[in-house]
Amino acid sequence: MNDQLHLIENAAIVLPDRIQHGWVAVVDGKIAEIGEGKAPERGIDFAGDYLLPGLVELHTDHLEAHYVPRPKVRWNPVGAVLAYDAQIAASGITTVFDSLRAGADVDGGGLGTELMELAGAIDTVRRQGLFRAEHRTHLRCEIPAPDAVEMSTLFLERYPVDLISLMDHTPGQRQFRDIDKYFIYYSGKSGKPDAEIHALIAEKQRVNGARSDANRPALVELARARGIPLASHDDTTLDEVAQSVAEGVALAEFPTTLESARECHARGITVMMGAPNLMRGGSHSGNIAAKTLAREGLLDVLSSDYVPGSLLPSAFSLTERVPTISLPQAVAMVSSTPARATGLTDRGEIVTGKRADLIRVKQSEETPVVRQVWCAGQRAA
Repeated sequence: MNDQLHLIENAAIVLPDRIQHGWVAVVDGKIAEIGEGKAPERGIDFAGDYLLPGLVELHTDHLEAHYVPRPKVRWNPVGAVLAYDAQIAASGITTVFDSLRAGADVDGGGLGTELMELAGAIDTVRRQGLFRAEHRTHLRCEIPAPDAVEMSTLFLERYPVDLISLMDHTPGQRQFRDIDKYFIYYSGKSGKPDAEIHALIAEKQRVNGARSDANRPALVELARARGIPLASHDDTTLDEVAQSVAEGVALAEFPTTLESARECHARGITVMMGAPNLMRGGSHSGNIAAKTLAREGLLDVLSSDYVPGSLLPSAFSLTERVPTISLPQAVAMVSSTPARATGLTDRGEIVTGKRADLIRVKQSEETPVVRQVWCAGQRAA
């Protein structure tokens, strides 16, 4: 079977500004021509299904779930990477930023030195040409971790990094400004006794501030020296947004309040929210709802976060939850806008000359279903 794409016909093509019934020709992995109506020759008949640009995912930490499928269980790292890649491609994602944590938390969270083993597995799969989607690296730096700067520096010396985010999950601020929500979240996630969680909260609050003050500027400088786009994480207050602006942050991941999202947007920082937040109707940790930001015109990008399969449905769902947003506009939030936010101008939209990262989507009642996926014109799923 020839897996190289040449022509698609009879498709509802989601263009940047409209939906057009027609055809798309592909040459050497790029979109060569887009036409309306009947195609000049026979191609893959979409039977009226949607043709969308391949999705661009900036923040998914789901690889860790494949590598650590159960507490204290470690799967073969190459096998974990391959299974994760298959899930990514089947979700319609053609460019993914694999989110890897640098910095071990005081409660044992994070990959620790296993970060390098998992990165090595990604490198092995890439060198062997086994990936379905294009994989890039999003290094998530847990600022208060004692080894955050050391592990980030080591990683940058060995592997390419395309996005760096600054995270601080200290209870009492940002995502967990409400300590009660932090307690509920981690008691359910870890299953640890209440007394142990309270002790961890106290320990984090005791040591994290000083570490953050030392580590944050060092991590910012690592990104700046290498020209790597920088993301903030869980901005909550205007002061935190001001700090992001001063540091040259380009992307705000999951701002937790309306005021922080509004200020980010006003200062030219791209605002990203979680697709699961949108699909569930709110944040799992009780912060601002993605739908609220969308209605306020403050939502730029959606990310699948912890559910890769949520990205495509979130774009279709957004048009129903916020009727002023059209399908092309919603699709841009999961394709062209995240691509541009990270300097990828060669993909993310169905435009002549762009990469033929394309997905076929069938609308099954209320559920959009990925039927076929091509990455640079090559069949991926």
